[in-house]
Amino acid sequence: MPRVAVPVTQSSRAGTVLPAATAGDATNNHSVANDGRVTLMVKNTGASPRNITFLTTVSVDGLTAPSRVEVVPAGETQLFGPFPVNDYGSSLKVDVAHAELTMNAIRI
Repeated sequence: MPRVAVPVTQSSRAGTVLPAATAGDATNNHSVANDGRVTLMVKNTGASPRNITFLTTVSVDGLTAPSRVEVVPAGETQLFGPFPVNDYGSSLKVDVAHAELTMNAIRI
């Protein structure tokens, strides 16, 4: 199956109400439209730390750069990004370790 798209919400100085977060899909994983100004707010709703992986699109001499793996501690919310298009592509690929991770994509 294709990756599950995470909708991107535009921020504003007047304030922005965030939509319901997208639940993590550890089977199909996720994609986010990326213009280099996108951040990802990730909440771990579980009792254990969980990994989130941001896949890179860069290669040097035919070798792909390593993906960025981060840990979201239990019960915490963290903000990641922005993600340069040259490094992460115009469709940011995000892999989650568990459905306990929920996400909101925010364009700043």
